Amino acid sequence: RDAFYKGAIAEAIAADMKSRDGLIDLEDLAAHKADWVEPISTNYRGYDLFEMPPSTQGFVALEMLNLMEGFDVKAMGHNSADYLHLVAEAKKIAFADRSAYLADRASMPKGALQMLISKEYATKRRAEINMEKAGTYAAGVLGAATSGTPVDFAGRDLGDTIYLTVADGEGNVVSLIQSLFESFGAGIVAGDTGITLHNRGSGFVLTAGHPNQIAPGKRPLHTLVPAMLLKDGRPWVSFGVMGGDNQGQAHAQIVANLVDFGMNVRDAGDAARMRHMGSNLAVETGVGVEVRKALELRGHRLIDARGMVGGYQAVMVDPKTGLLAGGSDLRKDGLAIGW
Repeated sequence: RDAFYKGAIAEAIAADMKSRDGLIDLEDLAAHKADWVEPISTNYRGYDLFEMPPSTQGFVALEMLNLMEGFDVKAMGHNSADYLHLVAEAKKIAFADRSAYLADRASMPKGALQMLISKEYATKRRAEINMEKAGTYAAGVLGAATSGTPVDFAGRDLGDTIYLTVADGEGNVVSLIQSLFESFGAGIVAGDTGITLHNRGSGFVLTAGHPNQIAPGKRPLHTLVPAMLLKDGRPWVSFGVMGGDNQGQAHAQIVANLVDFGMNVRDAGDAARMRHMGSNLAVETGVGVEVRKALELRGHRLIDARGMVGGYQAVMVDPKTGLLAGGSDLRKDGLAIGW
């Protein structure tokens, strides 16, 4: 650890940053520490979804599922107009809250996170959803200033994220994601170290008083969310979906695929997905023409989702036998392998 954060490597990184008028110096690197954090979770129809806490966007998936739980998703049918409309509206509500509140944990309003992932809050916000019309939503009022431009990474080339999950025969399961953020991160290699610097700092905002305003010693909003779905307190499906702001909304769809629609570990990832992006609803070619027409009649502006819905990887653990099954997204490089 010290070789990287205090030794010659740190000196090379700091010198390179200084030459570019960067904001990080040797003292900042030396003061860095990794945190062991407790995951956050919600129960969705008897299954517990665990996500990472702020400053990343894990609560988005939890809030979306809490909103969706009040509807008979199974009866709607997979990728029906009703279902895709519901997912899109739940995403809009959760992202309005993300834009207003998601930040370094120490900078978020007190009690905001617990409120945003509560069933009571979901019940209140669910009443705003009109199943016949695409809506626009404000952030929930949690007693703090929330003005500012929403942070949305839609449309960026998020090409340097990897996700992997692994399980063994003794009950150990790991869900891991890592990224430089945009393609080649900041596009800068520090000196002659060979280390490419990431650009997660672009997740900050400059709005005065916003919880995510850039400041010293502060982590920015970021998008990385490995996930794990538990049943009766034991890991059932460990999974992740790459792709910036796509991740949280994809998690909600994966969980619905598994829980509501009974898909296996492979089909849950291969099934057509959608991604709400700004004013657009990106849908894959697996969504039928009549469904597309119905969504447009509700006010959604549809675009082609090819290359926009990320890549999924997962391990499923059979609760009775312990048998492991893997799934790897057909949309991009990856594989499921046993040894």
